[in-house]
Amino acid sequence: MKNKISFLLVFFVFFLKPEISIGCTNYLITKSASTDGSTMISYAADSHVLYGELYHWPAAKWPAGTMMDVYEWDTGKHLGKIKQAAKTYNVVGNMNEFQVAIGETTYGGREELGKQDGAIMDYGSLIYIALQRSKTAREAIKVMTDLVAEYGYYSSGESFSIADANEVWIMEMIGKGQGQKGAVWVALLIPDGYVSSHANQARITTFDYQKENLWSDTKATVFNSSDVISFARDKGWFKGKDKEFSFSDTYAPVDFGGARFCEIRVYSMFHKISQEFASNKSYWEYSKGNIEHDGKNNYASNRMPLWVKPDRKISVRDMMDFMRDHLEGTELDMSKDFGAMPYGNPYRWRNLTWKVDGETYCHERATATQQTGFVFVAQSRAWLPRQVGGILWFGVDDAASTVFMPMYSSITQTPEKMAVGYGSIMEFVPDAAFWVFNQVSNLAYTRYDSIHADIDVKQKALESKFVEQVIAMDAVAASMMEKNPAGAVKFLTEFSVNTGNATVLEWQKFYYFLFAKYMDGNIKRVKPVPADHKYIPPHVNFPGYPEQWYRKIVEDTGDKLKVKGSAH
Repeated sequence: MKNKISFLLVFFVFFLKPEISIGCTNYLITKSASTDGSTMISYAADSHVLYGELYHWPAAKWPAGTMMDVYEWDTGKHLGKIKQAAKTYNVVGNMNEFQVAIGETTYGGREELGKQDGAIMDYGSLIYIALQRSKTAREAIKVMTDLVAEYGYYSSGESFSIADANEVWIMEMIGKGQGQKGAVWVALLIPDGYVSSHANQARITTFDYQKENLWSDTKATVFNSSDVISFARDKGWFKGKDKEFSFSDTYAPVDFGGARFCEIRVYSMFHKISQEFASNKSYWEYSKGNIEHDGKNNYASNRMPLWVKPDRKISVRDMMDFMRDHLEGTELDMSKDFGAMPYGNPYRWRNLTWKVDGETYCHERATATQQTGFVFVAQSRAWLPRQVGGILWFGVDDAASTVFMPMYSSITQTPEKMAVGYGSIMEFVPDAAFWVFNQVSNLAYTRYDSIHADIDVKQKALESKFVEQVIAMDAVAASMMEKNPAGAVKFLTEFSVNTGNATVLEWQKFYYFLFAKYMDGNIKRVKPVPADHKYIPPHVNFPGYPEQWYRKIVEDTGDKLKVKGSAH
């Protein structure tokens, strides 16, 4: 029954509700696991109808009694009003001026817990309101859980990545369904020196249940709702000892879809950074959807660990690359099978499952995907002043084809080309970041092996330049902070705004170049013009198709296309 519930939810989330950003992926890096001592979380907001733009809420003070409207992030629906805080902080995208960053992935969970009449707090509002009200990750957890307790939880099951300059947490939450307000939840501190991940499948299993949350205890590593276990007991979903209780296996049992479409994205990062993990073949089998169960609670028994210790330190550039994965180097490499078409395109158009002769098959769901609205790597650095330490490396559209641009989390405005309201999902604005990057990525899908090679070179050059520029900006801004904090923030704002706008315009010119080079199925290369020529045509290469593709055509058509006699 548990597996049936989970399957139905995966089907519902992935196939029947395309407007919800349910295809997200998060990677979480602790201080001692990073190359420079920063904490990092990454996030891809994946939805076919999410417009990629950079949100901004300026810091503000509010009169007593002020109420704020809450709108569901996915749909824009007005959910109600809540009490406004006396003071709110500057927020840029999913990061605030105190270097707190939050990401999420939707896992759905038990269907009967997915609706709660009268609830006001959806998962998106929880994120952005918590960022406006929190100075640390621990504060953000308390703000989020207090809000759902007071106002109810409107969404289905969610996993959250919550980080500040010193700590990284994972929190999983699911509503109580009709008749009870709020949610059950658990939050765990990722041990320093380790990395974690989640991707649309609940991952917290057993934990050290806390009868009372010690919010002021800096050594506390677990927080949970008081009824996280008793609620499951009352529903008849769990009958064992508290220490045996698994949050994920109880509230969101993993099935084929949860493993193959979701957990495989966790595997795609873990196996790159831990040889011990990669050598355990059972994790790969699990990720492919081959799930084993124990004989007691019927829990999945071959699950991957929640976190692993990496063999090497992780850099911000590594994080960008993790977000660009298409299962390369595995037997499910999306550029290798017939679905990749002749030019190795590692993308598959939806739906994820399809039938042939009554049998159901699936496409892979990799980390990098065409329907990404925006993507980021949030980097928090404790050794710098807070106004300087937080950087949201932000991109729009497909992570594999975008450019991560440095947006300091203290900036007081965002680049015009990616500002909220500059275009929309059905309003094409030629120089809007979302549309510019989509033009390049969608062109690349037509001849991926060649065009993406050009993108990769351009992408790496820009991102390497930004990494170097940030080092210089950090030094100048940190020095300015001693005597002129406002001037330092202005300096960082100008840098971020100018970098963002300039990158979009440069990428637009890059699109023009690519279109001219690859139009009409050929590849052109400019040749130098001799002194006695007005102009000279470019060199044209007609690459045709790979031999294996020609063979597939012959297999499909037989002698229909065979040339008879002599041909020139």
